[in-house]
Amino acid sequence: MQADANSNTEKPLAGKTLFITGASRGIGKAIALRAGADGANVVIAAKTAEPHPKLPGTIYTAAEEIEAAGGKALPLIVDIRDDGRVAEAVAEAVAKFGGIDILVNNASAISLTGTLYTPLKRFDLMHQVNARGTFTCSHFCIPHLLKAENPHILNISPPLNMNPRWFKDHVAYTMAKYGMSMCVLGMAAEFAEKGLAVNALWPQTAIATAAMNMLGGDAALKRCRTVDIMSDAAHLILSRPSRAATGNFYIDEDLLREAGVTDFTRYAIDPEIEPITDFFLD
Repeated sequence: MQADANSNTEKPLAGKTLFITGASRGIGKAIALRAGADGANVVIAAKTAEPHPKLPGTIYTAAEEIEAAGGKALPLIVDIRDDGRVAEAVAEAVAKFGGIDILVNNASAISLTGTLYTPLKRFDLMHQVNARGTFTCSHFCIPHLLKAENPHILNISPPLNMNPRWFKDHVAYTMAKYGMSMCVLGMAAEFAEKGLAVNALWPQTAIATAAMNMLGGDAALKRCRTVDIMSDAAHLILSRPSRAATGNFYIDEDLLREAGVTDFTRYAIDPEIEPITDFFLD
């Protein structure tokens, strides 16, 4: 009988406090719900306080779902481009839950446009959210993470692939996204001796999120997997001893195969259609 990523009756994240950026929807919320099912405390650091006309969910609806799953939630309005607000949010999280065990840098901005078609305002947004936002949240969370028993930083970012294919059509986005990955490379080495794990997680296939729907519509969504594959993979990473697992660029499918999962149709939007390989993976 094949193994199930959710079959373990233990709840390794019970009582842990996770600070997750962009957790009002998509992959961030899925990771939050998976942790909530363990009985974790989840800080939802995102901008969506009011319902968006085209996108589902707010920090408050996400909090309700996390608590319904069995966790505790702290919804905070946070724009990670604002240093002062990030510092305040981290302080609020520590005051509420007594510390921070895990930081998930999930928030991201995307524009798949070439050099002549990327407004500089959009360039700035991607770099401020992806690279600088990841660095900012890490900067303010690390002093608290270093006090935790099993501290982790997990960036939702790709392996560093220098194939020009991944630069030529959207160099600005690639630079910004790789900035998140370079944080993994540097911080994993910087804090290895202190026991802080810093890793990246990226999907093998496209994931059905609001961003993917906006990019490709319903036809593209049918060739995607659900966010659950990323949350299951993230749960595996965050459950590991931090000193034994740092500096890795994990791929969701590889992790789950190692855990014994053999049937990935459970994650398919349409099991009859082969999912498309995600960006940055040759």
